[in-house]
Amino acid sequence: MPSPVPEPLAYFAGKLATGLRDVTSDLSALDSEGYWAVVGTYEGEWTLARFDDVRAAPLPSAATPWAGPDRDSWISSLDQAAYEGAVKKIRDEIAHGEVYQVNLCRILSAPIASDTDPLALAALLAAGHPAAYAGVVDVPGTRVVTASPELYLRRDGRTATSEPIKGTARTPELLLPKDHAENIMIVDLVRNDLAQVAEVGTVEVPSLLRIEPYPGLVHLVSTVTAELVPGAGWAELIAATFPAGSISGAPKSSALRIIDELETAPRGPYCGAVGWVDADRGLGELAVGIRTFWWQDGRLCFGAGAGITWGSDPHGEWAETELKADRLLAVASGLPSTGGQRKLRRYER
Repeated sequence: MPSPVPEPLAYFAGKLATGLRDVTSDLSALDSEGYWAVVGTYEGEWTLARFDDVRAAPLPSAATPWAGPDRDSWISSLDQAAYEGAVKKIRDEIAHGEVYQVNLCRILSAPIASDTDPLALAALLAAGHPAAYAGVVDVPGTRVVTASPELYLRRDGRTATSEPIKGTARTPELLLPKDHAENIMIVDLVRNDLAQVAEVGTVEVPSLLRIEPYPGLVHLVSTVTAELVPGAGWAELIAATFPAGSISGAPKSSALRIIDELETAPRGPYCGAVGWVDADRGLGELAVGIRTFWWQDGRLCFGAGAGITWGSDPHGEWAETELKADRLLAVASGLPSTGGQRKLRRYER
């Protein structure tokens, strides 16, 4: 007997949304009415799903237990040699004055059964890798489970907030001067992005370079806030800031060009945006789509990346992507973490 078709749903911040009303890609809808689940790909494709029934609730139980991919079945869009070679090319671009920082990513994927329940993976992540912006979106054509720790945009009325993460290490003592410089560069980029839709003089940095611990690693995090000009809604705010500075680079235009030249697979929801908007209350939170799984063409996908600067060591940047991916791939495959030491095969497209 075929498995029942799952009910469309979204789950964020302790709220369960069901009763799917409609789906659109028009960002201006986020300033209309209702509660919306939001998934935006790095490439700029948006899925906005409006739900009629939104209530406080625990994460629902999955219809079936999680049956994740075999650990050895994960493959990567860039192998170690290709990734380290790309880091060297970015350093050449920096030497020629084309760019200061580029976020270089690779996409990992493994075969997955079509009837796997995203709620089961979300439950595993909640237990093994809790995150401030964890969530699930499961609507026709879009299936995403995120354990993102990074706030891309929060709106509370006219106040917009972004909290870029740049700088990652196993412990605070292992953070390098390069990590601090990287964070400050991206904070400046986010300030400039928000200034395009902010009242003059309202862009502020209330917190700079704070250390936040997460399972297995620490991040450097900063906070940037702004007051939006009259008439600026979600569409204008996203147009000014997307994709997020922390997962692109500085200057953003040069970084996006270099990313397009060096990466071999679309990022999809990874490095995009995932979250919710309550248009009736003027509230919303969109996370950067990192630490995020999505279903695509019979595969479970996941992305990992690192910020490349002149001070980057190619092997160290590869190791950072391994560190970021290891714990979550272990959760998805139902195995212990390997400490970020496992090598993944190249994904021949």
